[in-house]
Amino acid sequence: MSTSVTMSSPGPDKHGPNRSKSVAPEVNSDAAPLFTQTVVRPTSANPPSPPCSTRAAAMKRSADALTEPAKPVFLTKAERERLALERRQAAVSDQRRTALDLLQSLPRPPPPPPAGGAPPSGSNLAPRDSSNSHRDSSDRDRDRDRDRDRERRRDDDSRRDRDRDRDRDRDRDDSSRRDRDRDRRDRDRDRDRDRERERERERERDRDRERGDRGERERDRLEKMAEREREKELDAIKEQYLGSKKPKKRVIKPSEKFRFSFDWENTEDTSRDMNALYQSPHEARLLFGRGFLAGIDRREQKKAAAAHEKETRAELRRKAGVEDRPEDDAVDKKKAAAAEMYDAFDMRVDRHWSEKALEEMTERDWRIFREDFNISYKGSRIPRPMRKWSESKLGTELLRAIDKAGYEKPSPIQMAAIPLGLQQRDVIGIAETGSGKTAAFVLPMLSYITRLPPISEENEAEGPYAVVMAPTRELAQQIEEETVKFATYLGIKVVSIVGGQSIEEQGFKIRQGCEIVIATPGRLLDCLERRYAVLNQCNYVVLDEADRMIDMGFEPQVVGVLDAMPSSNLKPENEDEELDEKRIYRTTYMFSATMPPAVERLARKYLRNPVVVTIGTAGKATDLITQNVIMVKESEKMPRLQKILTDLGDKTAIVFCNTKKTADMRAKDLDKAGFRVTTLHGGKSQDQREISLDGFRNRRFNVLVATDVAGRGIDIPDVAHVINYEMPSSVDTYTHRIGRTGRAGKKGVATSFLTLENTDIFFDLKQMLIQSNSPVPPELARHEASKFKPGSIPDRPPRRNDTVFANH
Repeated sequence: MSTSVTMSSPGPDKHGPNRSKSVAPEVNSDAAPLFTQTVVRPTSANPPSPPCSTRAAAMKRSADALTEPAKPVFLTKAERERLALERRQAAVSDQRRTALDLLQSLPRPPPPPPAGGAPPSGSNLAPRDSSNSHRDSSDRDRDRDRDRDRERRRDDDSRRDRDRDRDRDRDRDDSSRRDRDRDRRDRDRDRDRDRERERERERERDRDRERGDRGERERDRLEKMAEREREKELDAIKEQYLGSKKPKKRVIKPSEKFRFSFDWENTEDTSRDMNALYQSPHEARLLFGRGFLAGIDRREQKKAAAAHEKETRAELRRKAGVEDRPEDDAVDKKKAAAAEMYDAFDMRVDRHWSEKALEEMTERDWRIFREDFNISYKGSRIPRPMRKWSESKLGTELLRAIDKAGYEKPSPIQMAAIPLGLQQRDVIGIAETGSGKTAAFVLPMLSYITRLPPISEENEAEGPYAVVMAPTRELAQQIEEETVKFATYLGIKVVSIVGGQSIEEQGFKIRQGCEIVIATPGRLLDCLERRYAVLNQCNYVVLDEADRMIDMGFEPQVVGVLDAMPSSNLKPENEDEELDEKRIYRTTYMFSATMPPAVERLARKYLRNPVVVTIGTAGKATDLITQNVIMVKESEKMPRLQKILTDLGDKTAIVFCNTKKTADMRAKDLDKAGFRVTTLHGGKSQDQREISLDGFRNRRFNVLVATDVAGRGIDIPDVAHVINYEMPSSVDTYTHRIGRTGRAGKKGVATSFLTLENTDIFFDLKQMLIQSNSPVPPELARHEASKFKPGSIPDRPPRRNDTVFANH
């Protein structure tokens, strides 16, 4: 009989997870260690154990076998299924053995009693022999069962050892497989890392190549952009000095869009390019220079015929070999001189309208006259304009006053508006600034007043005969001065009512009697509400700079003044009805440089069948003004301003600013620089404003720094230069500002400092400069804001080469 001792190691070592370092005895252990050794002690039934040296050598061989590295073993699918089946059978046998051990450990039941009522074995009645034999048989059975159990246990131990060896081999194979898998994963990881590094190097090379290509493309793009910018600058220079030659786009009316047109345009005729015959068309020489073509100037035809005859004679003499004679040269010169002169037949060509008397003027002459002075009308029954003062129907006293005032010939607005005013027609005058609008309404007004009875004590309480309203005090006082020039010779009294002065004194002057009141709307309405003045006999009203009054918010005051006038003498609403020249109708004059919707609304309400007189283009400055627009930075404005004023010398200049604070600061800077400066803005009292204007007119000051108070209607003679130090927000204000120069037929210069903050005016300013043939700075022409009107949506997406400014 032997005792089984199992040695196992709980911890791992470098050769495997369960290799042993220390030996711990464990009897009948159910565990399955990877390394086990069974020691069998000799008994009487077993043979003696081998010598120690042999056993040590066997243990060393087993240890070497375990320590040497395991070779990789690859199992097929059938082998893996067989191993799984064996493992399953071993598990089932273990379960069965455990159940058998459990049954054997239970106590056995006592044997059943013998048949026939035999007494139990412990009874003294049984014989001794039977009890002994029974005990011997039970001992033999017990020994046999014990041997059987021992054999079964030995078989189980050997089977368990085999299973442990198999599991150990399987674990060793699994560990070697894991090592192989780990090595393979490491190799795959290294291979993937190398492949990734190679791909990264390839990507880096691609990026370098792409960066180089991008750099080349960027250089090409910059060169193309530079070339394009140079071409644009050259085009801008050509446009500046040679003018633009952009063909106007033909506008097709909706009614003509789908109608076939039989008229050909020059752009639609392609035969000139397709047929060489049209490159050198033949010109008719009728009767060898003695005939003429209709519709072409006869003198020009005679000059061309004389030149052609001279060339033909010279060619004939050259072919014939005849030399030129002095007589032939004399004949050619005589014919050329005759071609330069009109003969009796040519005198049928009409004379110019300036050489004709008034009775000889034809409809064609009047049309040419209106085209020469750029006069256009809109209305019915329009009278002829006057060509000179002597042809007007003004009175003798007025003509004498005009002559003494130094008015040699009328301006276009005076030619067109004075005849309308003498017919008591309502007039809307749209003219350029500085075109003489004041005299255009003052002279008809004075002629109207001369037909009325003079102001006396009987009718002075009924108010004035005429009212003139202006938006600013300075403009009202200027109109007063202009009116007094003519009214003095007629004995007509003029009173000015403006803010900044005592309203009681002004009301006292009105109550003393006057024919004409010139006022600002707010102060005049105050006088009417306080009963200082009434308008019971006022039938002549003039609204000068009407658009400016509406912009300044004076529309309620203007409406209040117009409603205070009598309505019994309004003109008939029927346009065809003739006006009675002996009757007095209300006459309304409305003058403005522009015509916004609010002014049109006012005109429709208070004007009856008005005649719209337009001189030039509405909202356009006169051609006598040279406009210079300079794109500068804010820090460059003051040095440029000082340079411009220094170059002017003793000439006068007006510098416009947007705010009163800026005007005072610029005036202080210019005063420190040595210029004779004065200021004019709404923050000054009326006396200070009058002193500034008088000093500027009298050349005590040569620089006037002002806000838009001085931008409308103020007439200061001989202003050489207007400088927009700060650009206004609208092109209408810009037009009125630069209109302070170039007045009364004199030339002037307007310089404007433009910055990138003035994008709201870029589009309108560019269009205005193009229309007036003024140079457009390249920065303004290229800017995106100058291509589309503010608030509109571009019709095209931004091009690839457009410059986009982003705010960070």
